[in-house]
Amino acid sequence: METNKILSADFLDIIFDGRNKEYGAYDLRKSYHKRITAAILVMLGIALLASVFSFFKPAPKEEPVKMLVEDVSLTQVKEKEKPVEPPPPPPPKQEVKIEIKQFTPPKIVKEQVTEPPPKQEQLEDTKIGVINQEGIKTDVIAPPVEKGTGVVEAPKVQTEDYDKEFKTVQIEAKFPGGNDAWVKYLQRNLRGEVAQENGAPAGNYTVVVSFLVSKDGTISEVKALNNPGYGIAAEAVRVIQRGPNWTPAVQNGRNVIYRQKQPITFQVTD
Repeated sequence: METNKILSADFLDIIFDGRNKEYGAYDLRKSYHKRITAAILVMLGIALLASVFSFFKPAPKEEPVKMLVEDVSLTQVKEKEKPVEPPPPPPPKQEVKIEIKQFTPPKIVKEQVTEPPPKQEQLEDTKIGVINQEGIKTDVIAPPVEKGTGVVEAPKVQTEDYDKEFKTVQIEAKFPGGNDAWVKYLQRNLRGEVAQENGAPAGNYTVVVSFLVSKDGTISEVKALNNPGYGIAAEAVRVIQRGPNWTPAVQNGRNVIYRQKQPITFQVTD
């Protein structure tokens, strides 16, 4: 390269001076900056398209919270009946001998009294009879003791109190329409999402609710016997309290007060 052209020449022209520029290396180095700029612009374009697509992409639908009503057959807790002990046998009757003084009309034999009657002071605390007998002295004349009657008085039958809370009954209380209607009522009115709204992790949460069914079918004393948390117990109590009247339980043909127990399970999925 001539000396007067060195100052105005390009760096690549100086390196490739006297070399074969048609081989390809010269063109690759000459267009290096253009290719880098084009690659960067293409990457920025792809990134921009991806961000726009993700922004306008519709959000995935959340799966609804499933609620299970388990053991809808009403739970009846039966207590073991205490064995009725037979009444103790009556104590053997003891025959009590009462002191008796013989008092018979005196017989006169040849103008002589064979046996004089007892004196008046001897008869104050003694029973009068036709024989003499030693025993206890008393001023109360006891009736004679009857032997061998074999009569035992039957125990008195206790009348049942129909105003108490019954543990077992002949006919249990039921929801209007039966168990199927009871399940539909719970599934329709319980808010299954209450557990997830209060931060419950995935899993099953069971609460047992106890309530009284009165003689006229009204519901009272609704309470949760356990509390799994996350607002589940309060939701179950709320729905049962707002329910309609039940058909009352029956014992011996009469409506009675009966306690029901209902387990309800809430299921939370991811």
